[in-house]
Amino acid sequence: MASILVEQITLDNGLRVNLSPDSNTPIVTVNLWYGVGSRNERPGKTGFAHLFEHMMFEGSLNIPKGVHWELVERAGGSMNASTWFDRTNYFETLPSHHLELALWLESDRMGWMLPAITEEKLDNQRNVVMNEKRQRYDNQPYGDWGEKIQAMVYPKSHPYHHTVIGSMEDIEGSTLEDVSDFFKTFYVPNNAVLTVCGDFDPAAGLELIQKHFGDIPKGGAIPEIPGEPELARLIGETKRDHVEGDVPLPRVIMAFRIPSYTEQGFYPADVASSILGSGRSSRLYNSLVRKKRIAKDVASFVFPLTTGAGMLMVWATGLPDGSVDDLETALSEEIEKMNSVRTEEISRVIALTETSFIRQIEQVGERADLLSMFSQFFDDPHRLNSEIECSVSSGDVENFTSEFLGEDNRAVLTYMPGGDS
Repeated sequence: MASILVEQITLDNGLRVNLSPDSNTPIVTVNLWYGVGSRNERPGKTGFAHLFEHMMFEGSLNIPKGVHWELVERAGGSMNASTWFDRTNYFETLPSHHLELALWLESDRMGWMLPAITEEKLDNQRNVVMNEKRQRYDNQPYGDWGEKIQAMVYPKSHPYHHTVIGSMEDIEGSTLEDVSDFFKTFYVPNNAVLTVCGDFDPAAGLELIQKHFGDIPKGGAIPEIPGEPELARLIGETKRDHVEGDVPLPRVIMAFRIPSYTEQGFYPADVASSILGSGRSSRLYNSLVRKKRIAKDVASFVFPLTTGAGMLMVWATGLPDGSVDDLETALSEEIEKMNSVRTEEISRVIALTETSFIRQIEQVGERADLLSMFSQFFDDPHRLNSEIECSVSSGDVENFTSEFLGEDNRAVLTYMPGGDS
C-alpha cells in the first residue's frame, strides 16, 4: 500500500493541523476532533459531551440555526458528528472547491458559538437528547445493556462508569451556565485536531486554515480527567446482573477488561475478539449457531478505549425456548478454548482486518477521521501508514486469553423475556 501523505502543523493557538492531499477524487473532507467525551464529565454533569454535540448545530455568531446543514447540502456535501467516551468529532465532505465553506463553518462554531447560545436552544436540545435516551436506551429491548455492563466493568470512581448519553436527571438539570462553561473549557484550539484530506493544495489549504482559525484565542489548560482513571488490570471476580423484562429472546452478554487502545497488548485482544465472534467462520458462530443450534446470533468486539482499560464484549442471543444458562455455558467453553489458537485462524483474521482497513482509508472521509484519531490518541498521524504492519502471533493471543479472559475478569449480563423490566 502506498504511503498516505500527511503534513503536520500546529498553529500558534495550539490547534493541531493535518494536511493530506489526494487528487484522485475531486472532493475534500474537513474533520475536527475535540479531546472531550463522556470521560471528561464530572458527577452530576453526565451526558454533557453528547448534549453539546447537539448544541453545536444550533447556530453560531454568523450562522443561524439550521443554516450549517443547509449550506453544506446545497454545496453537494454531507456532514455529521458523533460523541464517544474519549472524543467528539465533526466532519464535512464536499466538492473540493467548497473547502473554504467547511473551514468557515467549523471555525465559526469553535470561535464564535457562545454569543448564539440561548436558553430556548438549550431547552430544545435538552428535550431532543432526553427523547433519544428514552427511545434508544430506556424503552428499547436490551437498550440498557451498556449502562449495566459499564457499571460492572468500571468502578464508580472511573470515568467510563457512566454511559455516553448520561443520566436523565443530569441532562434535565443542565443549565445555560453549565453549557457555556463546558464550551469555554473544552471547545478550544489547543484541545482539537483539524484534518483536511482530499483534493486540495496544502499551501492554499493552510492559508485558509490560518485565515479562519488563526485568530481564535488559545484556551486554558485542559482539566485532568476526573475521578480515578487508573484501575486494576482485572475486575477481580465474576460480576453478574440479570434482567427479566420486555425482550424478545434470551441473551447473554459478557465483558472483560483489556489493555487500552494505546497499549501494545490491545492488538492480541482485537485478534482474539475476531477469532471468537467475527463472521460466520468464527468459533462462536460455528459452535453456538451452526452446530449446537442454541443461538440465533453471536458477536464479539472490542471497545478501543484509552483511559485505564478497554473492554472486550461477547454476546449470544438465544432461541425462543432457550436458556441463558445454556448460552453462558457454551460461551464460557469457547472462551476457555482460546488457550489454543491455530496459525491459520490468526492469518484469516489479520487478512480480514487488513482488507477492512484498506477499504476504510480508500474513502477520503474515513481516512481523515483516522488521521485525526491517530493525532489525538498517539500524537502521530503517520501511524496510519504502519497500523496494519502490527504482528500478532498465536502465542500472543493465548497469553492474552490466559491473563484477561478468565473468571476473575468477567462481567455477565443476562436477559430473559417476561416480568417487569
